[in-house]
Amino acid sequence: MLKTLATRIGLSAVLLVLVSFLVFLLIDLAPGDAAVSLAGDNASPERIQEVREQLGLDRALPVRYVDWLAGAVHGNLGTSLSTGEPVSSVLLRTIPPTLSVVVVAVVIAVVVAMAGGTLAALKPGSLFDRLMTILASLGVAVPGFWIALVLASEFAVQRHWLPAIGYTPLADGFGPWLQHVILPSLALAALVAAELMRQLRGTLQDALRSDYVLTARAKGLRANKLVFKHALKNAAVPVITVLGVRFATVLGGTVILEAIFNLQGIGQAMLQAVLARDIPTVLGVTVFVTVVVLLTNIAIEVLHPYFNPKVRKT
Repeated sequence: MLKTLATRIGLSAVLLVLVSFLVFLLIDLAPGDAAVSLAGDNASPERIQEVREQLGLDRALPVRYVDWLAGAVHGNLGTSLSTGEPVSSVLLRTIPPTLSVVVVAVVIAVVVAMAGGTLAALKPGSLFDRLMTILASLGVAVPGFWIALVLASEFAVQRHWLPAIGYTPLADGFGPWLQHVILPSLALAALVAAELMRQLRGTLQDALRSDYVLTARAKGLRANKLVFKHALKNAAVPVITVLGVRFATVLGGTVILEAIFNLQGIGQAMLQAVLARDIPTVLGVTVFVTVVVLLTNIAIEVLHPYFNPKVRKT
């Protein structure tokens, strides 16, 4: 297991370098010139060239990338070309709103999927099962931004129960923090909860029809122990895999939701940096998101042996 984990970490490091270089290359090939944007309107060619030299944009792309990579290895992600502040400061300021929404959304999705999928699998063909199937289909079909607009209109604009925009740090209190992140989290959780619920319902029904469950039931094992200790544990393996795959989608989905609810998170930082051709900020955000996704996949791979003893190393 340790050898597999070390191999996975090594491959993740290589993938991180490849992703950062690809982003670096794509931004460099995109139309426009960061020096022209930063030099200001009606800037002379001499001024534009001066800005280009100050930013190091006159050097070859491989040289600039190696310099950036050397600094990133030592924790220096560079300086934002548009704001002049360190990229690490930009990340520290924008990560909390995004992570807050993502974490709450994942918790909501897992709780809803576990409860709805389990009960639907235990009562196949019932009214509740059909209702969960309809809700899951709607969750997959309806865009997240539309759900966000409906939630904001209903609970913030019409009823004034929750704030419509802004973010309050957790340090200012759990209640105000939750009030500001609950609406975008619900909109973000809809798709993930729907997919997890459908996946869990199908895998749990298959597990309940398997030979070992039928044998345990014939021996008189209690129903709750049979479901929650044996069948549900095995049925959770593909569900966890789907959650790992969808985690990147959840992070990507925050870009639109941050714009709707005016959350100054990494999605908005990335969007503004791309428009300004702010290469250091784009790379910093890309590295952070890639690291989070890779760590999530590694954690899921570590959890697999617990749910599936067949993959355990002896």
